[in-house]
Amino acid sequence: MRFVTAPVWNVSLILKSTIKRSEKLKASIGTQNNLQRTLVGWIFAILAIQGLCIPISLYAQSSNSAVIFKDVTEEAGVNFVHSSGKRSSLLPEDVGSGAAFADYNSDGHIDLYIVNNPGPLHAEITEASPGNVLYRNNGDGTFTDVTVEAGVGDRGYGMGCIFGDYDNDGDLDLYVTNYAQNVLYRNNGDGTFTDVTEKAGVGDTRWGTGAAFGDYDNDGDLDLYVPNYIEHDLDKLAQDQKTSMQYGQSVPRILNPHSFEPQDNVLYRNNGDGTFTDVTAELGVESPGGRSLQAIFTDFDLDGDLELYVANDLSPNFLYRNNGDGTFTDISDASWAADFRGSMGLATGDYDGDGDLDLFMSHWIEQENALYSNMWKEEGAMGGESSKAGIMRPIHLVDDSYGASLGEESLKYVGWGTDLFDYDNDGDLDIFVANGHTFQYLDNYDLLIPQKDQFFRYDGDGIFADVSAATGVAAMPYRVGRGTAFGDYDSDGDVDIFIVNNHGPAVLLRNEGGNRNNWLHVKLIGTKGNRDAVGARIRIKTGDQIQLREINAGASYLSFNSLTAEFGLAQETTVDWIEVIWLGGDTERFTGIGINQQTVLREGTGTRK
Repeated sequence: MRFVTAPVWNVSLILKSTIKRSEKLKASIGTQNNLQRTLVGWIFAILAIQGLCIPISLYAQSSNSAVIFKDVTEEAGVNFVHSSGKRSSLLPEDVGSGAAFADYNSDGHIDLYIVNNPGPLHAEITEASPGNVLYRNNGDGTFTDVTVEAGVGDRGYGMGCIFGDYDNDGDLDLYVTNYAQNVLYRNNGDGTFTDVTEKAGVGDTRWGTGAAFGDYDNDGDLDLYVPNYIEHDLDKLAQDQKTSMQYGQSVPRILNPHSFEPQDNVLYRNNGDGTFTDVTAELGVESPGGRSLQAIFTDFDLDGDLELYVANDLSPNFLYRNNGDGTFTDISDASWAADFRGSMGLATGDYDGDGDLDLFMSHWIEQENALYSNMWKEEGAMGGESSKAGIMRPIHLVDDSYGASLGEESLKYVGWGTDLFDYDNDGDLDIFVANGHTFQYLDNYDLLIPQKDQFFRYDGDGIFADVSAATGVAAMPYRVGRGTAFGDYDSDGDVDIFIVNNHGPAVLLRNEGGNRNNWLHVKLIGTKGNRDAVGARIRIKTGDQIQLREINAGASYLSFNSLTAEFGLAQETTVDWIEVIWLGGDTERFTGIGINQQTVLREGTGTRK
């Protein structure tokens, strides 16, 4: 059994982070307010150390945003409805599903894949049952349903989906997780797919959730990590008619994940010949006791290989550090990020602009969403122990959700799909969270309680302001949000959002106004490593600012975001340089690139550093 222990916090690091935020505030707020906010930050840090969380809302919602989001689902030709059958109050019906923005036909426009349930859990599956849907992007703001001709209309009890070029042939393949057997579709390169699940050896029959592709062993091809949820024992369900109290509401125990045993996760190593090998036990990354919902590969220590973070539902989260030799070390407790809450969605990004990748995760009701500030750069600047002579400097992630004004704002909601992205192209990362309850209406058990989604704009000073109203999101109908995908589907320079709503119509939100600021989108092509450069980092310098992005293949909640890195440039008109740190550590610099366009950078064509 694994126990979670309280970390010994390095207070000097926390104070340094707070002081850094206060320095950024000087120009716009003034010394007195600066000091007040700094002191508040210290107070929150100390309370966090003691395990205390005082919900105090310090900042009013900003009203200066000129960017709004418009529901264009119908005009775009997307008529997807999730699980149209009557709900039978079983847990698998309530947790899905996800979606993906991915350019499956390599025409330069991101297409849309949506995962569905074929109806109530026990319903007979027929040709008329709902299935997954693939929409081809027509390049004019509309989509066409090409599911049948593409051959990807899986009717398993769908959960999540990810795309990745696992065979390095230049097009994106598709992996779908299910309650029961998962499916791998190989892209034939002609607009069609072939089910190669059995041949590839990745047809796990457990309850698969938010999978991720990543080249953990740096051998040039994509490996596959599949989180699994619980052992959903149907015999136990038939015998257990009891209820339990959850935040004052009587809820059937069959809807409580802790009524069931957790399932181990699976890491598949890509053999390079179209097949995979299960190396989970060998590498010790099964996330025991986890009840896992989402995983993400990311390079927290900036050493050219990918760590693995796993979000678990009311169980401790896991962080596995890549040792650089094809093995991992469990550093969950030592990293301070063994989050013991109902963790759902994951997103990484350098929100504070210090040059390393931070972590945001959405949580269950009465459990504030978490914003973990990565202290890698701060510790290094303070002369922390270096990674040399066989000694690896520790990775520390500090939860700054209350200091960033994100704590109290999320307590009333159940958060799912999420991302750190620059919706207004002002040069820093903002946050969107799709919300939706897991509780039923007391007078109608067929329906889950809908909630509003939330939008938070980063003010560049360590603080996020709630702009849900200003962006138009708060005025939209409340829904039961789940998986969420992010990408520029209409190629106009700003990031759009697609949301799968449980037992209801999906929603496509078009960004209107984000492209008033300048922007640059970067697509990478790997030649030595994996074709889509998953795991690579991109640094871009404009004026006195350097921004950082990482290419991920699997994030948010049960979903997949566009593989294109989107940068907002605000009013900058010149890109000084772009640096690509390819997976493995090789770095190339590219210059002479214009703004307000998508540029494609191929490995080996830049200037080596």
